[in-house]
Amino acid sequence: MAFGTQDDADEVMNEINMTPLVDVMLVLLIIFIITIPVMKHAVNIDLPRASSEQEDAKPETIRLSVAADGGYYWNENRITDEDLLPRLQAEGAKEPQPELHIRGDREVRYERVAQAMSFARQAGVRKIGFITEPKP
Repeated sequence: MAFGTQDDADEVMNEINMTPLVDVMLVLLIIFIITIPVMKHAVNIDLPRASSEQEDAKPETIRLSVAADGGYYWNENRITDEDLLPRLQAEGAKEPQPELHIRGDREVRYERVAQAMSFARQAGVRKIGFITEPKP
């Protein structure tokens, strides 16, 4: 017993099946509903305020020279060995701390330069540099 004829099966369906399209759209809608609140989630933080202006207080640079005879010069002024440590301690206590540039004469004994470095370390000076002259 045949329910339909051969001619009914050969007929082409000319309508679009909307069910898969609706299923895909519903899945995309659910995904967007779930992900959008997660993307806008923010934590309120009380951030510190800072100025973008440059700081005017620049620490000075101290030039400590060791002459060929072993004498110390503080910014081109001669000082005694007893005067060196108290001056370095006073500079080490400043905030911001100045830089100490040590210039040693070529003919001076290394012991005098090492003594100046030792005094600077005892005084708490953290920024120490050495000044040299380039070769001609």
